Amino acid sequence: MRPHPARRRSAVTALVVTVVLLAPGTAAAADRAPTCRAPRSAGPLAKQLTRDVKAALAGRTGTVSVVVRDDRTKVRCSLAAGTRYDSASIVKVLMLEATLRRAAHRGRQPTGWERRNLRPMIRSSDNASAGRLWNDLGRPYLTSTLRRAGTTGTSLGPYGYWGLTRTTAADQMRLLDALTARRGSFMTAASRSYGLKLMSQVQKNQRWGVPAGMPRGLRAHLKNGWLPRATHGWRIHSIGAFTGGGRSYRIAVLSHGNPSMKYGVRTVERVAQAVHRALNKGRAVGRGLTPPAEISERSDGSVPPDAPEFPDPYEETAGQGPAGVPAP
Repeated sequence: MRPHPARRRSAVTALVVTVVLLAPGTAAAADRAPTCRAPRSAGPLAKQLTRDVKAALAGRTGTVSVVVRDDRTKVRCSLAAGTRYDSASIVKVLMLEATLRRAAHRGRQPTGWERRNLRPMIRSSDNASAGRLWNDLGRPYLTSTLRRAGTTGTSLGPYGYWGLTRTTAADQMRLLDALTARRGSFMTAASRSYGLKLMSQVQKNQRWGVPAGMPRGLRAHLKNGWLPRATHGWRIHSIGAFTGGGRSYRIAVLSHGNPSMKYGVRTVERVAQAVHRALNKGRAVGRGLTPPAEISERSDGSVPPDAPEFPDPYEETAGQGPAGVPAP
């Protein structure tokens, strides 16, 4: 018996194109097989993104995670989205959202003190401001904000080391979604607008990363993190939302194991360039790769150089902390 026409249409609508993208040096295991998905109408775009991101990562060393969400075409791409990294300064987006959420819950605008700390924390990645907000918000409220955002792999840094918050590209995308979603966000429209405004005003020497390859007519709302440690080398992270010109999409690229900051920035920017090119065919590029001379090799300062190496709380034995340090 032939299926009813309406049922046939529903089945076609529900079809999804899935493309497997293997990172260089990554085993073809089910939990390490990233995908690009899209409705059938955007299937060619999903395939192109797969090819282009794979080419961007060809020959690059280190561990890289990528998540892309495009609101117009509904393309969804992820590569090692659940891998955990020390957050470095991208944890400041969590602090931004938690501060704005708290103000809204209390029925008020952010106070003068909150604004005086939020602005430098986001615009210039000021660490003193971040430390003040971290302490003022407290771990319970930061944890509840993570829960409201739907994160599943993020744990706050121990003993006040907020830059050692462990996070994933998937969770960073959830936090970006909270800033851009018109429906289902735990943040008010005014809070989202203010947060995005601050992220669009990041100072020039910190605007490397995911804006690379961005076409003219778009605005980048971003936050970066750059931190060297004894283990895993340089952590180089860049997350951003892009709006304008009829487009709204988000990119999160997290990495570690980079031999230098310049190397990690170039890896992130090659990925971003591929994504922007695929999503904006025919549009003139407004921003190229960051010249090496404009990339420093200095840490973002989110973690003191003498901070101990803490084991991952998702892996350590309950009740045991690093050597000589009691568990939090």
